[in-house]
Amino acid sequence: MRFLVTGSNGLVGSRVCALLEQGGHEVVGLARGPRRTVGNYRYVECDLTREQDVAAAIEAAAPEVIIHPASMTEVDACERDPEQAFAVNVMAVAAVARGAHKLGAHLVHVSTDYVFDGEHGPYDEQALPNPKGVYALTKHMGEQAARTFVPSCAIARTAVVYGWPAAGRANFGAWLVGALEKGQPVRLFEDQFVSASFADSVAAMLVELGERKLDGIWNTCGADVVSRVAFGRALCEVFGFDPGLLTPTRLADMKLASPRPLRSGLVVDKARSQLHSQPLPLAESLSRFHATWMAGRGA
Repeated sequence: MRFLVTGSNGLVGSRVCALLEQGGHEVVGLARGPRRTVGNYRYVECDLTREQDVAAAIEAAAPEVIIHPASMTEVDACERDPEQAFAVNVMAVAAVARGAHKLGAHLVHVSTDYVFDGEHGPYDEQALPNPKGVYALTKHMGEQAARTFVPSCAIARTAVVYGWPAAGRANFGAWLVGALEKGQPVRLFEDQFVSASFADSVAAMLVELGERKLDGIWNTCGADVVSRVAFGRALCEVFGFDPGLLTPTRLADMKLASPRPLRSGLVVDKARSQLHSQPLPLAESLSRFHATWMAGRGA
């Protein structure tokens, strides 16, 4: 099959491209700036906020399936720059979805647990979103844009995606490992509960949604809902770091620019029952994360 993957320089997009290539598919990776990934798939430099460029790239690639992980994910940056957040998380989605609609291509759009307010989590696929803050609002609007042009698309919601090596800015897991490896103390939220998700696992679920052309909403994330500090303690145990470096803190004490949902975990029963690529328990995710970290160090 012919696939186009946006954000192919990023944490999830790069892994999606690698898995598709391993599966024998024809792949075109789309991203802003020069190529920063390895692989034999074709790469096209494209600013997704330029609709004409997106349309031309999609038409030239003629994909049967588009997987769209590209996003502006830095929550506080979205709050500070709502224009850019809207351009990337809404208008770019609409441009990609229009291209998919024109070709009759299946679309897998990657969204987030932040579409929920975090007051009644964890959430299943039937729960009603109630986004708070610019990032959350624009991601929810992006879901609607995808559905508007490709009603049969898949909406894949994930959460706190981490992996090694990092792509671009450090993800939560890579940042945590980097600090703890140096013996630096870190503060982690004890009152924010999340479905932390290993990037390789998320990529495998996205690939399956694309290959099988599945529609509807899917929670493609880690299987366990834990607080950020509990995640940190579990990571310390697997990596052999000192858990004494972790200081529990509360979200309200940090005075962050954008609101965060406190209980934003996702229920993965649907993915467990219907996907071959299963959501991973935290222990398994961290074991695989550790293995990639060790391999990256040449250990």
